[in-house]
This record gives sequence, C-alpha cells and structure tokens, in this order.
Amino acid sequence: MTERIVPGANIDGFAIGERVHSGAMGDLYRVTHPEHAQPLVMKAPRFRTGDSIENLLGFETESVILPQLSGPHVPRLIAAGDLTRTPYLVLELIAGENLETRMRRGQLPAPEVAGIGASIADALHGIHGQGVIHLDLKPDNIMDRPDGSVTLIDFGLAHHARFPDLLAEEKRYAAGSAPYVSPEQVEGTRHDPRSDLFTLGVVLYEMATAELPFGIPTTMAGLRDRLWVDPKPPRARVPAIPPWLQEIILRCLEINVDARYQTAAHVAFDLRHPDQVALTSRAQKSQQAGVFAQVGRWWRARERDPGRGARVAPALSATPVIVVAIDTVHPDDERHAAIRRATEQVLSVSAEFRLVCVSVLGVFGKSADAAPANADSDLHLEHLVRLRHWADPLKLPTHRLSLHVLESLSPSAALLEFARRNHADLIVLGAPGAAQRGMAWWRSVASTVAAHAPCSVHLVRVPERRTPGPTDDAFISLDDLPQ
Repeated sequence: MTERIVPGANIDGFAIGERVHSGAMGDLYRVTHPEHAQPLVMKAPRFRTGDSIENLLGFETESVILPQLSGPHVPRLIAAGDLTRTPYLVLELIAGENLETRMRRGQLPAPEVAGIGASIADALHGIHGQGVIHLDLKPDNIMDRPDGSVTLIDFGLAHHARFPDLLAEEKRYAAGSAPYVSPEQVEGTRHDPRSDLFTLGVVLYEMATAELPFGIPTTMAGLRDRLWVDPKPPRARVPAIPPWLQEIILRCLEINVDARYQTAAHVAFDLRHPDQVALTSRAQKSQQAGVFAQVGRWWRARERDPGRGARVAPALSATPVIVVAIDTVHPDDERHAAIRRATEQVLSVSAEFRLVCVSVLGVFGKSADAAPANADSDLHLEHLVRLRHWADPLKLPTHRLSLHVLESLSPSAALLEFARRNHADLIVLGAPGAAQRGMAWWRSVASTVAAHAPCSVHLVRVPERRTPGPTDDAFISLDDLPQ
C-alpha cells in the first residue's frame, strides 16, 4: 500500500513537516526522526497522471548513485524508501543557500567568481574520482556550506561508470537544463566528465556577467545551436573581467572536448592561481566570430559525429597534478638533477598533466626558529627565477607548468596543504643524502610529507659516493706499482 507523503504524515518513523521546494521532478519536505538530531529533508519523486517517465528514472538513478558517493561535496544519504511502496530519499539538510539565490543579487566580482568556481571544481573533482558525472550542474543544484565548500545536489540525471545508465536508454530523455547542457549531451553522449566542465564554464560566465552565454533555448533546434554557436566573450559584456578569467571561461566552453580543460582539478588550479594561467587568443577576444566564421562552424556541425575526432575522456590518473619540491636556497644541491630526471620519467607516461614546481622560503636551508615570517619581494622573485632555471630543461609548454614560492615556518605543512588544496596526484621531492645529514629540516620534511601526504609520494635519492678503501677493486695507475 502506497503511503502519501504530505505534511503531518509519518513514513517509516520520519515525521513529515513543511514542503520547502517543489520542482519538475519531485518535492522536498523537512522531516524529523527520533534517532537523527541533525536537520533532514525528504525528497519525494512526482508520479502524477501525465508526468514523464523520466521522473521515475531520475529517482531510480539518484537512489542508486547517492549511496555510492561520499565526502563533503555530496549530501549524506540517511534512508531510502521502498520503490514499490513509498519511494523517497532522506538526506541531510544543507545549511546554506544555493548559488541561484546568491546570483540573483547581480554579477559577482572576479575574485568571488574564481573562489566559488574553484569550490565547484573541487566538488566535480570529488565525484568524478568516484566514477560519477553530474550532467545537471546549474546554480540551483550548487549549495554553499558554512565553511565555504560546495555541495552538489540532485543526481537524478547523473551517470555512474559502474552502473547501467537507465536514462541513456530512454529515447525521450532531454539532457539536463537547456541553458547549461554541453554539446555532447545534446547529441546524447552521457559518459564524458568533460561535459560537466563545459557546464561549469556556463556557470562561471553567468556569475561574471549576469548573462547566459547561450540564452535559454526552448526547442531542440535551439539546443543544437550549442554545437556551433560562438558565445559573446565575457569581457565584451563586462570589460572589467580580467583576461585570465575570460581565458578560463572560454576554455571550458570549447565545443571540442579535447580543447577544454581535461579535469576539474586543472580548472580549480587555474582559478586559484590566476597569475599562472597561460593566456591565449581567448583571453583577448573582444567579439564573437564573424558571419563567415559562424557559417563555417554551422556547416561543420551539420556533419558532426559525436564520436569522431574526440579522444575518449582521459581517466583522472592519466591527467595528474604533479607537485615537485625544489630547494632553491641551494642551487648546487646534487639532488636537483636527479629530481629532474625522475620528473621527466613521471611526465613521460601522461600526455595531460600539470607540473607544479614549489619552493618554501624562510625554511629551506635554515632552522624553522630562525625563519622569517615573510620573504622580501626581491627574494621571492629571485627564487621564482631559480625555479624557472630548474624547470627550463624540461621544455614544457606554459599551460603545463606552474611555479610557486611559498612562505611558511613549516615546510612540510606548507607542502601538504598545497598538495591537498590543489588536488595533487603525486609529490616528488628529494630524500636526505650524505651531504644533507646535518640538515635535520630536510629529513623531517621528507618523512613528514611521505607519512601524511594526501597522494602518492616519490622520494628521489642520490647514490652516495664512497672513497675506495684498500680492499676495494679500483683502478691503479702504473705509477703506483712498485719499481
């Protein structure tokens, strides 16, 4: 027997309170339960006469995917109802406002766009790493938590790499929300995480300009314009937008998935380090493509094959963020060449990567107690130059390389926090050698980073050179032989 979910009802011990939201695919109610002190919300799918079958499929999809997800970027699932009796999901109530509410107050300044955008990219990186693509990212599905992090809600249109895709089989399925869907979603492709990066670009554009790059299509023909339309550059709408932010937004909005960012971690990195963004012609673009260029884009879109010309979406493991720690206080350190050789080997296994070279000033080569709290700007620049000299032999394109000089009384804490915040997949640093045995700080950094890193750590050791003893096999000059 199906129980009605209405205010005042009690379903499986959950007391139904007020309805707080009514959407196209279902309703949300505040609920309480004697065994749960935290605020809760119950999500009930809508199965009324005339409603689309996608409502049911979306509920099934979300009920399968949410239990597989963990972490701060998704709502915690408390309970689920029996689909054959009373279908519902009980979730933690996120104590914050959604991005849609925040954006109603008008366009946001670039630093705020970058900060929110980086948090959204963090959340996407978190779910992509668990095999899930959201496919319905939009401002009202993005919730702010009190600590400034972002939680993504509404996984009814999501795709999980290890589960059957019910929505892919539904021929009437309309992909996501029209203003935000990616070109490949319009074509029916649901398995590429880079689709979420395109949608992130739309959200960044809207935050920065208070306008949608593609308007609000109301027909399938309007949606298919996504395959060729060149959006008006953000700086043409708001000249105060800095070039680095336009570069990031337009790179996310590339029609060709291979021309976009390849992982959310790379987007988050650029948004947090605007001085490291490699500027291209996208950054200075001041108007849409001309009539003839647009006609050419339209003509090519007519012949577009969703699977042709685009590589399979690279796995996160194939698009790493690699942090390399370099002691720039000692430019003649014998470990430098060995670390560079190890870095070359690591980079050789991936075509998509971000190499981040890091030095920590105020600590390297000095005791922590003697380290100054702030490095002089000239000193900071000098060590950036030294990092550049170390990296030059690698001959990397600018968009693959970032250089950072940090200031901290604790080098290990600085490296660990930097790696965590920037989603590092690997940290490369030198192990203590014979020449460094008196440098207790380095041994401490190496051991602490290896013990507490949020990712793998590669310690590079330089073999010790030993002076041959009397019993060692060694080359003896003829002059040393008895006469």
